[in-house]
Amino acid sequence: MDKRYFTIGMAGHIDHGKTSLTKALTNVDTDRLKEEKERQISIELGFAPLYEDEELQISVIDVPGHERFIRQMIAGVGGIDLVVLVVAADEGVMPQTREHLDILGFLGIKKGIVAITKIDRVEEEFIELVKDDIYSELEGTVFEEAPFVMVDSLSKRGIEEIRSLIINTLKEQEMRDAKGAFRLPIDQVFTVKGQGTVVRGTVYEGSVEEGEALTIMPKNIEVRARQLQVHHKPAQKAYAGQRAAINLSGISREELERGDVLVSSEHFIVTKTVDVAIRVVEDLEHIIKQRMPIKLHIGTAEVMGRIVFFDRNELKEENGEILCQLRLEEEILTKRGDRFILRRPSPQETIGGGWVIDPRGNKYRFGDQTIEELEKKKEGSPKERISAALYEAKSLQLSELIKRTALDEELLRQHLQDEEFVLYNGKEYTLGSLIHAIEEDIYDRIQEFHLANTMKAGLNKAELLQSMQKRFPKSLLDYVVENGISRGVFARKGQFVSLVNFTPHVPKNWQKRSENLVEELKKDGLQVRYLQEYFTKAGIPDNLTWDLRKFLEDEGLLVLLDEQFAYHGAIFEKAVADLKKGTGSEFEVGDAKEILGLSRKYMIPFLERLDANGLTKRAENKRVWIEK
Repeated sequence: MDKRYFTIGMAGHIDHGKTSLTKALTNVDTDRLKEEKERQISIELGFAPLYEDEELQISVIDVPGHERFIRQMIAGVGGIDLVVLVVAADEGVMPQTREHLDILGFLGIKKGIVAITKIDRVEEEFIELVKDDIYSELEGTVFEEAPFVMVDSLSKRGIEEIRSLIINTLKEQEMRDAKGAFRLPIDQVFTVKGQGTVVRGTVYEGSVEEGEALTIMPKNIEVRARQLQVHHKPAQKAYAGQRAAINLSGISREELERGDVLVSSEHFIVTKTVDVAIRVVEDLEHIIKQRMPIKLHIGTAEVMGRIVFFDRNELKEENGEILCQLRLEEEILTKRGDRFILRRPSPQETIGGGWVIDPRGNKYRFGDQTIEELEKKKEGSPKERISAALYEAKSLQLSELIKRTALDEELLRQHLQDEEFVLYNGKEYTLGSLIHAIEEDIYDRIQEFHLANTMKAGLNKAELLQSMQKRFPKSLLDYVVENGISRGVFARKGQFVSLVNFTPHVPKNWQKRSENLVEELKKDGLQVRYLQEYFTKAGIPDNLTWDLRKFLEDEGLLVLLDEQFAYHGAIFEKAVADLKKGTGSEFEVGDAKEILGLSRKYMIPFLERLDANGLTKRAENKRVWIEK
């Protein structure tokens, strides 16, 4: 069974005991900064390991509760799988708790646990009143049916109960997609003496390996993951759902900021115009007007922009989903389905949130027609949903497509008959356009290899596939290569793949010297000098010697006896023919010496080459010809 990784969040009002509860569960004090210690509030996101066994690894984020630190709070909960809502027994639900509830709902958090803290401070009867108050406040939220746990972090009352509840809840939950392209929105950037730049964040999807080439988006800066840590411990790999710190090479601390995204694929979209579906908070204090400035929180990014309506000019109250557009001042990296929060810059308040319908929004006219188009886009036709799923995953089996598209099997199979969708290996689907793009990429790689290595037969197929496996499944790459060979785009020679019209050849400026070398070797017949002498005399530089030797072997112009001696191909073939003619079905070394006139210096390597080529085999002190 594959190990699963989850991150949970502690959310709630300031001073309701989130950090103390985290410490009681993990033995880690997540208030790291001097200001946090002095003011006894969380300013930055705090992280700690909660639990690990062979099946699960669970981390905790303690998100700030003070309204001034709402940006850090949003950055934290965007990557979590379960929320523990912390409510102090002596205060109950506070305004900040309600805002956190709104944010959690907009971000699509599905699982929750309510922790009533500081229970040792109040009488038992009062706790029941607090519970009733909380129940009424949670009605209609993601915590409506969440279990309640009474805890006191100092005395450790209820700590084991809530720990068990967290673990058992996550054991039944699916983890984030670890198979897709890696994505980590950065929430912290710092430097470590002697190591350089380090970024930290929650892996939203995919996985990352030590040494992997990555890209910082939307800045489009290429970097490499020099080292990985998961909870201060070195790791070879980090997976979706884990908190990871990544030491990056190729970039300085000053070039990075919270809100940048670390990715492994160029398929993510960078945009400033986003079609969205939003909901607004119930107790909106101020009217939202057409093209009003907004502050968008998505992932760990905070970007200014304007909200554009197509069916109204202002918004005060609305229970349903509103289709509109966000036009941003800076580029963000996002994709369909990403969740976000909208806040008013002044006066500051959370006004709503929603999800991305299309990150590649266009300019539309005001009116019902645009709303109808956005509605279609929001729902997505079956074909569009299949295409989107395959574009993201590159290759999926039918069972996975059913899950990702939410289409029933019969309807899905009907649409998969479309020529755009390709079934390969008898069980996996991909896009025809993706096959074409991969084939072009492979073509360019092989062509580039041919230009740099004219004497080599082609690219080693295994190495070619391995170089592209970070972006595409191996099965799909193998299919594209084999499909290209069958269609005459590529050719195969042994384990090497080449362009179909390519013929290995000596570079023009070395052709004459190569010919001289071959002629010299042929002229010496069976009494050859050391092989290196021929290359040196012909003026072949050391950096070309290996490739030329291999080329001459492949062309049959040179036959290696061992690492020191070689015969011209025609001379070797004649010697084999003469020996075969002068012997019966078997012969001894003395027979061969007499027929060929070779000294022991050449005789033993020559006979061993016959064995290696499958022409003879040893039988005690004799050699037997192998009939073919």
